[in-house]
Amino acid sequence: MPKAAIDLNNLPYADGDFYGFEQLLSGPERERLREVRDWLAKEVRPIAVDYWNRAEFPMDLIPKLAELDIISPVRRQGHSNLFAGIMHAEFTRADTSIATFMGVHDGLFTGSIELLASEEQKAAWLPDIYAMRKIGAFGLTEPLGGSDVAGGTRTTARREGGNWILNGAKRWIGNATFSDWVLIYARDVADDQVKAFLVDTKTEGYSASKIENKISLRTVQNADITLTNVVVPEEFKLAGANSFRDTNKVLKVTRLGVGWQAVGQQLAAFDVARRYAVERHQFGRPLASFQLVQEQLVQILGNAVSSMGMMVRLAQLEDAGVAKDEQSALGKAFSTTRMRESVALGRSILGGNGIVTDYEMAKIFSDAEAIYSYEGTYEINTLVTGRAITGVSAIV
Repeated sequence: MPKAAIDLNNLPYADGDFYGFEQLLSGPERERLREVRDWLAKEVRPIAVDYWNRAEFPMDLIPKLAELDIISPVRRQGHSNLFAGIMHAEFTRADTSIATFMGVHDGLFTGSIELLASEEQKAAWLPDIYAMRKIGAFGLTEPLGGSDVAGGTRTTARREGGNWILNGAKRWIGNATFSDWVLIYARDVADDQVKAFLVDTKTEGYSASKIENKISLRTVQNADITLTNVVVPEEFKLAGANSFRDTNKVLKVTRLGVGWQAVGQQLAAFDVARRYAVERHQFGRPLASFQLVQEQLVQILGNAVSSMGMMVRLAQLEDAGVAKDEQSALGKAFSTTRMRESVALGRSILGGNGIVTDYEMAKIFSDAEAIYSYEGTYEINTLVTGRAITGVSAIV
């Protein structure tokens, strides 16, 4: 008689948390994580491939996200950075595009307001941001400036009386085709310092056009932004954003989020590859019965667990208030490199079915490329770490 089908959901390591890192969370945090997982399984994963294929964003998901009430889990809700990181990994595990949307609105945009705005500005802006009545975007990267944007910001800000006049262009700005607000980082022509401005996307002189033909994060609505004599009142300049060092306060934290995305991406690859290996038969046997397939699955798991271990420690350092830029840089560089290997192994296990999105793995494989590059490329994060351990900068 044929053997009964294996129920992967009832295996000892069904959640992929091979070393039990989630046990480091408090009881209420574990319960909240279960709620978020259940919500993602119901609301996000079933629609993810379809919207990715169409390169459209599921706008009706925003009020559901607002009801879930997960914006600013650390500063607003009092959760640990470890909980926030694992939750972000779970979002990525369900769909990297929706996780990236959250990383932009919650991490980059909301994080900038929380870290760099005055108390008066926070009181005026954050209620709508937390409730997702206002969706935000983060405008730092430029058409001719990515890794070198710290010293090469071309977008300018000129003070005229009680206003600032912004001119320039931004590129790869997630959410910007439909966001209500966007934070624009611009170089003050008076002192050559990079400052931040909250811009209403309905302001005259502001335009955003969707970047088409992407092979990664297709659901994310990345845009090219053009700013032509955009007038921003003084009270919409972020009070605490007066140099790129201030901007780095935000990027250090959000870089951790991308490291967690790399963990979630590997767990997604593990989920899909393991299920396929158990259910798919070749030569009259399940793929999972072949030694080489088991070796590949274990390698994916090992990559995910090692990445998660590093990110857990980084979250603990962040909770203790002692995390350093170079530690975030190494975490992002290491975890995204392991991720690239993991998704390639997962794609290989699915064979030809691994290149069509019907089986999810093609989407997972493609999305990994964006994670590998944004929030600091592998090369830049490696050089930041190298500078820390040698005392010598290799960055021009």
